[in-house]
Amino acid sequence: AATRQDMTYWLQELQQKRWEYCNNLDAAKRDSRTSPTPSDFSKGLVAKDNPGSVPSQNASAERARNILAVETSPTDLVGEQAASQPAPVQPSAINFSLKQWSTEIKNSMSSLRKGNNEIRKSIFYTTEEWELLDPSPKDLEDSMALEEKRKHLAEGSKGRRLTSSAFPFDFGRIPHKTRRPLKDMIGSSKHRNSSDSSPTEWYSGNGNKLVSELQLKYQSQQEELEKLKKDLLSQKELVRLLQQTVRSSQYDKYFASRLCEGVPKDKLELLHQKDDQILGLNNQLEKLNLEKDSLQQEVKNLKCKVGELNERLGMLMETIQAKDEVIMKLSRQLSECEDNTSSQSGAGNSSVATYTNKELQELDRLKDNLQGYKTQNKFLNKEILELSALRRNAEAREREWQAKYTSLEAKLCQIESKYLILLQEMKTPVCSEEQSPAREVIMQLLEDALKAEPSEQPEQAFFKPHLVSEYDIYGFQTVPEDDDEEKLVAKSRALDLRSLSLSENREISTGVKWENYLASTMNRDMMRCVELKNLIRSGIPHEHRSKMWKWCVNLHVKKFKDSTVPGYFQTLLQSALEKQNPASKQIELDLLRTLPNNKHYSSPTSKGIQKLRNVLLAFSWRNPDIGYCQGLNRLVAIALLYLEQEDAFWCLVTIVEVFMPRDYYTKTLLGSQVDQRVFKDLMSEKLPRLHAHFEQYKVDYTLITFNWFLVVFVDSVVSDILFKIWDSFLYEGPKVIFRFALALFKYKEEEILKLQDSMSIFKYLRYFTRTILDARKLTGIAFGDLNPFPLRQIRNRRTYHLEKVRLELTELEAIREDFLRERDTCVEKRDLISDDEEDS
Repeated sequence: AATRQDMTYWLQELQQKRWEYCNNLDAAKRDSRTSPTPSDFSKGLVAKDNPGSVPSQNASAERARNILAVETSPTDLVGEQAASQPAPVQPSAINFSLKQWSTEIKNSMSSLRKGNNEIRKSIFYTTEEWELLDPSPKDLEDSMALEEKRKHLAEGSKGRRLTSSAFPFDFGRIPHKTRRPLKDMIGSSKHRNSSDSSPTEWYSGNGNKLVSELQLKYQSQQEELEKLKKDLLSQKELVRLLQQTVRSSQYDKYFASRLCEGVPKDKLELLHQKDDQILGLNNQLEKLNLEKDSLQQEVKNLKCKVGELNERLGMLMETIQAKDEVIMKLSRQLSECEDNTSSQSGAGNSSVATYTNKELQELDRLKDNLQGYKTQNKFLNKEILELSALRRNAEAREREWQAKYTSLEAKLCQIESKYLILLQEMKTPVCSEEQSPAREVIMQLLEDALKAEPSEQPEQAFFKPHLVSEYDIYGFQTVPEDDDEEKLVAKSRALDLRSLSLSENREISTGVKWENYLASTMNRDMMRCVELKNLIRSGIPHEHRSKMWKWCVNLHVKKFKDSTVPGYFQTLLQSALEKQNPASKQIELDLLRTLPNNKHYSSPTSKGIQKLRNVLLAFSWRNPDIGYCQGLNRLVAIALLYLEQEDAFWCLVTIVEVFMPRDYYTKTLLGSQVDQRVFKDLMSEKLPRLHAHFEQYKVDYTLITFNWFLVVFVDSVVSDILFKIWDSFLYEGPKVIFRFALALFKYKEEEILKLQDSMSIFKYLRYFTRTILDARKLTGIAFGDLNPFPLRQIRNRRTYHLEKVRLELTELEAIREDFLRERDTCVEKRDLISDDEEDS
């Protein structure tokens, strides 16, 4: 910068660039910390509840920065604009310093010449003698053609003519119509001399790339030409030997047949000797001819090398001459300065002394400023280091306080849950029917605890517990609206869930492992592996669940998808809508009864209702044998929370046609009945005490577990546990249902064993799964305590019980037919009509 104002402007722009860079860097860090793949966010119904996760910039910092900013405008060109302009030219040669002249002398090794017979110009003629113009494209093409011609003529020499010379590119042979900028020519010449590269590297842009390609092509052609020449020489030698052999054989045959008749034997031998001598002389002559050719080629190469050395010698002479001119010019200037000094020594001594004193004072002032700037710089650097250390310490303290705050909040949620239960127990005294003095206070506390909105009086004297949100992240209602007692229990359960989630967040989350795994699979497809199975068992994070569910579904139905045409789902849906569908009536009846406690399916105008209808209609058209079975609607509703309509359709296909046995969702529910018998066998093996307890009190727990298997625990467990079960279920298959069903009983085994009558046991079994909140503990039981758990065993027992159930159904059908025959023949029983017959 030429002035202080320009320097201030430059620093201002630099700060702006740094601010933008830091903001972009923070945004990139936030993106990488949030998710390596932004497309991982849920695409189903829950995606509408998750706004963009990128936090906004610090508004206060931006506001303070704008207030403290000093707007400065430049007085001259600064930055990129100044860099794009040519270097400033000194007005006269007298203003050049000795350092500049020494630099010019050093750069004189790269002096250029123009034309063999023209006056050669060196760089010591200043830029006034050169036009700052670039060569035209035609000139570049002409120079390339000439250079290729020179290369072709110099081919075969022992040395590399172009790269061995200190001045590899002869500008005198380039017929430029316009002259190049001196600065560009000097720079290109320096670059070529330092790197010993090809002479065509001084072209820029596309020309440079074109010349490089032509050079490579030319070199490959030259190598191929040399190879062909060698092959040609060997073929010529072979032909020559064959010709000699043929001539010799013909000559012998001629002498043997005609000329040898009547010729003495000694003369014949003499003739043979002469022939041998002639052949030997011919061979020697050919060798001498080859040697002569090689010598001539060597002489030619030497002449070329001598010419090249002469050119270099000429250029060196020019350099020496240029240096002599510079020395003479400097000598004249020195003598003129000495004469001026001697002539003005008498009258100008005082002025010179004054000028010198001013320069010394200015120098001292500049030294003081420099020292001050150095001191200030050290101080500022120290401040920066101290502030950085303070910032790191503050961040560490903030993390510690955040961890403590989370821990205290988790404990507070537990205390509030116990507090609510205590209030419920104290609401009605057990020992006496009289109202206690504290009953009004307890009633007030209960009313405050069940409020959905915060109180407008912050100075309220009563203890005010935390409020939980009306819906969780999946859209399920956390607190019911009708029963106060149930509302209290639900709110207590929500607080316990929040406490567990806060406690888990204080530990190393599985989210870090998921981020690392997904980052490692960005450039490759995911495959089944032990690492992925363990990650899925620990639970898929909310932001990645949509992607992982879709991948699991595609993994199981790939063979079905490959056999279908594009738009298969839309075709099925269109057919189900246009034609009469026997299942559509029952589907419409069950739409609003699917998940009434979820906001996505709670009313006819909810966004999930239409999607649920479309998927069920398309599936009923694909499977007319099943059509629609109660339970399919809940499976689709859960899938739609994270998947789009078509993916949810294929998810239902995966469950019904891949995971579950045949007849699982048919009218007889044969497969479901078989699984309940298999589950009883597993209960007797894995939980023998609990199984014996149920047998003792004749409790048929399959009445409870039947719905678990049919809808995969929908509406049976809390939502956090439900979706962790579905994560493993979609990856591993139906054996996960057996694992978690056993784990639920194992979790509450001791509590169930304390119950000593069938009514209390059955009543407890109806709601005990809603009291299980620790998903981590339940997962540990399902995948740790219950091992081994081979799928082959489940399949074998399914086959065994399937035959038994079929035999029982056959016997029941025979009894039914006997009853119908007996009723038809007996007059007294003709009035008995079953419910099925009434429906028909």
